[in-house]
Amino acid sequence: MTFRPYLCIIYNGYLRIRNYALRKGVTALQNKSWFKLDNAGKIFPGQNTSTWSNVFRFSVLMKEKVKPEVLEQALKDVLPRFPCFDVCMKRGFFWYYLKKNPHGSPEVKPDIVNPCYRVKFNENRGYLFRVYYYENKISVDFYHALTDGRGASLFTCTLVAQYLRLLGYDIPNGYNVLDINQKPTAEELEDPFPKCAGSKAKLPRGKKWVYHSRGTKLPNHMVNITSGIIPLADLKAVAKSKGVTVTEFVETVLLYTMYLMQKAEGGTKPVSVQIPVDLRNVFGINTLRNFSLTYNARIDPNMGEYTFDEVLTQVSAYLKQTHNEKTLRAMTTANLKLEQSVMKYMPLFIKDLGIGISFLITGEKTTSILGSNMGLVKVPDEMAQHVERMYLMAGPGVINGSRCGAVGFKDTFVLTVANIYEESEIERLIFTQLVKMGLHVKIESNRK
Repeated sequence: MTFRPYLCIIYNGYLRIRNYALRKGVTALQNKSWFKLDNAGKIFPGQNTSTWSNVFRFSVLMKEKVKPEVLEQALKDVLPRFPCFDVCMKRGFFWYYLKKNPHGSPEVKPDIVNPCYRVKFNENRGYLFRVYYYENKISVDFYHALTDGRGASLFTCTLVAQYLRLLGYDIPNGYNVLDINQKPTAEELEDPFPKCAGSKAKLPRGKKWVYHSRGTKLPNHMVNITSGIIPLADLKAVAKSKGVTVTEFVETVLLYTMYLMQKAEGGTKPVSVQIPVDLRNVFGINTLRNFSLTYNARIDPNMGEYTFDEVLTQVSAYLKQTHNEKTLRAMTTANLKLEQSVMKYMPLFIKDLGIGISFLITGEKTTSILGSNMGLVKVPDEMAQHVERMYLMAGPGVINGSRCGAVGFKDTFVLTVANIYEESEIERLIFTQLVKMGLHVKIESNRK
């Protein structure tokens, strides 16, 4: 007895179902009723567990106390301009996808003590972002499957601009403030990664496990938040005196902190810093969705002791060598090949299981600390005069003691450390290094 005829029937049935789904998908996408997850976002739902958060926060500190009822109306006004945010997560047979949310805008809420906690798809009216206020601060928590830091800044700044308009201020569009009366372009809504693939180079994906700080762990999704507020001109001057960029300098501070912590413990594992990079400037694609990759700069203490300047030289050389179109195109191609491999044909529950097991085994083990620097965020002058500063907070990890986010606004640079341990050694070392470089650092923290 042969099973070949039955296998042919099953396979032909699968092809009919798949082609029907694709035809429906094209029509739905044209009507903007649903979106495929972008290449970077596809991995996050499978990692969404009770112990892990793929959520980050972008905040704007206003000069006046926030009026929540006005903020809620501003959110209703702004959301139609961002159809790829006006969605909820749905399960397909092969992949998760984003579908138009039928429940109106999410509720604006008072801020909470555990920002960036795990997203649950059946909460918050199904939305994948949460809007909070506390005294003078407006904060938005974003699920990373939805967008990256650049998309988050555009959404939040546009929201704040509309909030100020409703208060009676004349705020023009420009820079990070989008025109809410303008329809989104196709480029803003598309997954940009396929456009950037096509490299024939093969980049190795595996990386060695590295050092991680240890301490008394806080309960899941609780985090100690410490922000260092630094004069931007002074920071630029210090970086320039060493012949490097602000990003190269700050990432070295984070990497060297991990090196010093392990050195005090007597360990010799490799130490690394994970550095997210925005691809928009490299490829000239202005999407509102995820369009970033991560670099991993590292040093090996087994090669000998390092001074700060030696680490700075290595980090600077690594970033200068890596940050170019050809390398980034090869990295993008490698990610797309993984998506388009045999995984493409696996049912979603198998993908979830595989991603979950892979993340459990590797997870954050290839990076000691994360440092995301958004650079300088600009808004129209009419809006800037109502804003004190901005913050970027990376969500807490599982084994990474701290994950750092940085953003510049006007004359201020804010570096925020999210620490999952009760001990404050990581923050102390980071900001002490900056002070030793001659920088004035004002500290804000939720620590008691």
